[in-house]
Amino acid sequence: MRILVVRTDKLGDFITALPAMYALKQHNPKNKIIALVAPMNKDLAFTCNFIDEVIVDDGESSVFSLAKKLKKANIDVSITLFSNTRVAFAQFLAGIQTRIAPATKIAQIFYNKRIKQRRSEVKMAEFEYNLALTQTLFPDIQRQYPKPLLQFDDAKKEYKKFCDEYKITKDVIAFHVGFGGSSDANWNLDEYEILIREALHVNKYSVVLTFGPDEKNLKEEMQKRLQDTGAIFYLSNEGIVNFAKLISSFKLFVSTSTGTYHLASLVGTPTMTFFGDSKFASASRWKSIGDEKLQKHYMLPSDKAKRVEMFEAVKQDLLNV
Repeated sequence: MRILVVRTDKLGDFITALPAMYALKQHNPKNKIIALVAPMNKDLAFTCNFIDEVIVDDGESSVFSLAKKLKKANIDVSITLFSNTRVAFAQFLAGIQTRIAPATKIAQIFYNKRIKQRRSEVKMAEFEYNLALTQTLFPDIQRQYPKPLLQFDDAKKEYKKFCDEYKITKDVIAFHVGFGGSSDANWNLDEYEILIREALHVNKYSVVLTFGPDEKNLKEEMQKRLQDTGAIFYLSNEGIVNFAKLISSFKLFVSTSTGTYHLASLVGTPTMTFFGDSKFASASRWKSIGDEKLQKHYMLPSDKAKRVEMFEAVKQDLLNV
């Protein structure tokens, strides 16, 4: 069976879809899993040995162009984990016989198996809702998956190269202070500076600040703030797969709830993560797919006094890493 799995939004959202794809492949290794993804997630999708084919949707070409791609792929069934009208209509036009999706938004009219999930109630995490959709196709499917789900044979080699370049001799704690706009809560740069200086003061680990390719200005700002500390500043310009290999060897990855957090957890790196204090933005919904024992979650309160109290708790936890 040729199964299309649709998740065309951001990095973190795509990673929440990977357990569902893994489960579909494991249920019957003869299944061909075809991932429809955004351009930013193409390379990561190609590294997953449980994904057989990748179709890229740039979100800008016509719906008829997308439908043509899907029709050419000879798809038997589609499972759309997060929908919009464009991808829904394209599947309808492509003549995919069975089209499964959550029963939300106007896009649901183009699916013929609509499942009520009410994700806003947050009875499960996002990746668990994704896994639940696979049971519509295979009621007896096993929803377990390995943790970490993604590993690289050459990750240690990449890490050694990085350590040699930056003369790193200690385990690495990474801080990713930016985010792509999808996070509801984060510390400000003043607060991050304090946390980073605290971690450096212990003198137990090397501290690396990581930045995406579009965060050059943020990197320069943090360099000015921390130029006297010995912190290392790393701008990731070699692609998401290279970055995943690198951070898989880090001791800890500290960030808000954004795509890089999900990436770190995907490859088995312990995480310290900051979430918004609301049901929609909470760890209950957006916890990553990695081992929960390696995830430390903080719900950042809007109340100023409670925020100060939590900040002190985070500092103490950093000292005890």
